[in-house]
Amino acid sequence: MRRLCSIAGGRSRTYAERFPSLLDPLPGLRSPPALHDEDPPPHTEVTTLPNGVRIASQDIPGPMCCVGVTVAAGSVHETPSSAGAAHVLERLAFHETRSRGLGEIARGVEAAGATLGAAAGRERMFYRCGALRAGLPLAVEVLLDCVRNPAFLRNQVRCKVAEAREELSFLEGNPELFLRESLHRVGYSGALGNPLFPTKEALARINRGAICNFYFENYTADRLVLAASGVNHQHLVDIASPLLSDLPKGSPVHKPKSAYTGGDFRHKTDSEVTHVAMAFEVPGGWHQAQSAVIMKVMQTLMGGGVSYSSGGPGKGMQSRLYLLVMMEYDWMQAISAFSSVYDDTGLFGIHLAAPSDRVAEAVDIAIKELTAIARPGEVTEAELKRAKKSTVSSGLRNLESKKSHTEDIGRQILIDTSGKASQHFLEHIDEVTLDDITSVAQKMLSSCPTMASWGDVDKVPTHEYVCKRIESPPSDLMWALKSLFS
Repeated sequence: MRRLCSIAGGRSRTYAERFPSLLDPLPGLRSPPALHDEDPPPHTEVTTLPNGVRIASQDIPGPMCCVGVTVAAGSVHETPSSAGAAHVLERLAFHETRSRGLGEIARGVEAAGATLGAAAGRERMFYRCGALRAGLPLAVEVLLDCVRNPAFLRNQVRCKVAEAREELSFLEGNPELFLRESLHRVGYSGALGNPLFPTKEALARINRGAICNFYFENYTADRLVLAASGVNHQHLVDIASPLLSDLPKGSPVHKPKSAYTGGDFRHKTDSEVTHVAMAFEVPGGWHQAQSAVIMKVMQTLMGGGVSYSSGGPGKGMQSRLYLLVMMEYDWMQAISAFSSVYDDTGLFGIHLAAPSDRVAEAVDIAIKELTAIARPGEVTEAELKRAKKSTVSSGLRNLESKKSHTEDIGRQILIDTSGKASQHFLEHIDEVTLDDITSVAQKMLSSCPTMASWGDVDKVPTHEYVCKRIESPPSDLMWALKSLFS
């Protein structure tokens, strides 16, 4: 047994006598100077090359940096012949290029102390390389070589298509992810209705030729941004300019059109728990920043949780869906608000999971909570204040990650050509009022609902029923009587 004290000179020495207090400064250690509140926040510097490529960065202190390439190309830009290309391109990222093999890429990444990653979205592709600040030149060279000069070897394309095909079974077994994907496919006509995860039919058609066509049509200078966090801007420009100056501009591309329609999708499977997602359109998207910010605050306000972990810290214990649903109905498995924001539109909704024999009641509860925030006076000032503070905290915490920060810079430059400081969005959040929440909620509920369900879908209320309930929500008294006798 380890002894916690020692005997010296016939007396016991306590822990405090043997070791200095953690509250006392260590002798000889110089503390770094604290940042002053009046110091201006770092701003985004942007340089546009003659061919249209934009290089943007913020010089955030620290030994690490992150460099990313954001391309305005995603599943919305796919055609019937190139369906699934964006998803397969994500899987082919950082494979052989025309000048480097896998071994050389791995050695370059190791020498720069770097990590690599790629993500395909509906409107953008994002490639990133996090590295030691001293390894920036090699990190930029490897990153841009992988993005600009992919070899697209036939055997690798076939391998990645096969992996994507196997992934479809995983998607169907993940109700929340499956329903989010289904909401887009049934809720939008046009580009945003294109599946992010390709169908079996699309994977059967996709080949190297289709991927190459998609790549060369979309990876052009005017649609590419090199963004970085934690680097000196001029140093980045000096490194990247020779590697990007010969990228062709490409022909003008018309932005794909999408129209929100609403609808209903049901996937029947044998399960004791049925999942339902209901969503509505919130127009505006990132091009109307205030509307997008209100939607994010509204999502935090609604919150939610799951039954088996809702008691833990930070699980939404003060949000409306937790207090008014999870605390009141012990049979509810999960319920939470979600949102998806795009350039010109967005979705806001609720995902729930309940025993199949009570899913109809669960849908009624979700409708009640959605319609409640659209009524003036329902949301209190204290609830809104908490939601705004939580949204600020979440946003700033995400931006502490250089990866997230780099992706945010690239997205902003593609949307409005200038990077906004975090203070700009904090001011938007601070300006949100109770009237804003009510107005956006009313506008949202005026759109046709989109429903997607997974499980015993025969017991899920019909789309027509949900539309009527939203148009004529019951009063609180009627709801109380219904709950009493149900």
